[in-house]
Formats: sequence, C-alpha cells, structure tokens
Amino acid sequence: QVQLVESGGGLVQAGGSLRLSCKASGIIFVMNAMGWYRQSPGKQHLVASITNTGTATYADSVKGRFTISRDNAKNTVYLQMNNLKPEDTAVYYCSADVSGWERRDYWGQGTQVTVSS
Repeated sequence: QVQLVESGGGLVQAGGSLRLSCKASGIIFVMNAMGWYRQSPGKQHLVASITNTGTATYADSVKGRFTISRDNAKNTVYLQMNNLKPEDTAVYYCSADVSGWERRDYWGQGTQVTVSS
C-alpha cells in the first residue's frame, strides 16, 4: 500500500502565494507520473502533472501562475501557486501513478485552498 500525505493549503488573499506538498510513502518500486487535481462544487479537473523525467503539463487556467515540481529521492511532488485568484478556491488532491507490487493510482486526502478577494 502507498499513502499520500498533502500539506500547505490554507487561506490567502488574492494575489498571494501558497506551496502545496505531497509526500508518498509505502511500497514504491517506481514513482511514475504525479499530479494535482482540484475539486470545487460540481467540478474536478487536473491542475498540473509531471512525469518521472520532469515533463510538466498545466491546465490553461493556471499556466504562468502555478509550477509543479518533484523530488524523486523523497517521492514528493510540489505545487507552487502564485498570483492566486478567488476562482482557484478548491480542495486540492495529489495523485500518483505508482508501481509497487502492482501498478495503480493513489490519491491524497485533499487540502483546502481558499483565496479571498
């Protein structure tokens, strides 16, 4: 089994910054792609993802403001969020494609990000 633990959410004013972290632990032979999703009422979508070789992709709504990165030695993925907007308010979940005894996706518990105007 693999556990993903997120941290770094909170309340911030518009224009501010937050950094989310997600650390994976457990039986991990290969950490494949990792990513961040967000869920607001009625909607869930991919915010950013990064391959194990460092190739990143972003949702159009966050390009130029968010940066995803990872530390493979620590099995940790980060999401640096700058110039936050009220519409970024959501619960953010990290996801990891892990090859352990089996290959499957794992999810974190979610962390709330609230951006006030």
